[in-house]
Amino acid sequence: MNEHAKPPLPRQSQPMPGRTDAMKPRPDHGESTYRGCGKLRDKKAVITGGDSGIGRAVALAFAREGADVLISYLCEHDDANETKRLVEDAGRKAVLVAGDIGSPQHCRAIVERAVNELGGLDILVNNAAHQATFDSIEQISDEEWERTFRTNIHAMFYLTKAAVAHMKPGSAIINTASINADMPNPSLLAYATTKGAIQNFTAGLAQLLADKGIRANAVAPGPIWTPLIPSTMSEESVSKFGQNVPMKRPGQPAELATAYVMLADPLSSYVSGATIAVTGGKPLL
Repeated sequence: MNEHAKPPLPRQSQPMPGRTDAMKPRPDHGESTYRGCGKLRDKKAVITGGDSGIGRAVALAFAREGADVLISYLCEHDDANETKRLVEDAGRKAVLVAGDIGSPQHCRAIVERAVNELGGLDILVNNAAHQATFDSIEQISDEEWERTFRTNIHAMFYLTKAAVAHMKPGSAIINTASINADMPNPSLLAYATTKGAIQNFTAGLAQLLADKGIRANAVAPGPIWTPLIPSTMSEESVSKFGQNVPMKRPGQPAELATAYVMLADPLSSYVSGATIAVTGGKPLL
């Protein structure tokens, strides 16, 4: 495994939503590199899309910083169980919850499971996302458009609304936006549109929750090497993935973990309404 692999990457494809073990090279989530120092000691966190990619890296980092974690995921049981193992190896509790966050009932159930099984909720990471590539707007079905919004933005509202009822002052909400919020890729029209909505949702939410002492921020990744890439892009696009940013490579999930830790850290008590770019040197507009 080369944690800083550069294009051309091996040509590859997977069925959606993708699996970590099938990726070449395998992504780095910080398994051998992340060292915690108690920044999130005894915090309780929910991470959607926590089975793989960015979500796994965040779950691992949070656990090594002392947090217990609920990992929400769709159906990738093998990946989710590996993330659970990493959290438990760090000496923290891990709860797995499979299901479609496009359902408001499921979102509310996730929050209830966290409160009941972790003993509270201090951090919500809205990270799960759906994307698919299309060459023309005519190829995007009504169902595809609606699925993207249900997963990427509607779920964020459902989860946040449910979580806020249980959060105390000092709690944090972290939403995964994207460089596509500012520089939309036309082949990811639906996905990019939701990411723009997430950035605005976060900015408004930070203002709405300030009186409650709850912070809301976003992380905007650039090209990151996760199962979403070979399962939603052509083999040609995968081979060139990341070459268009100044660092000339995709980022690894481990390279985002510190941004999420910083935003969750109680010491970041004056940071709210911010978007942290993790883009390999490509500035947001």
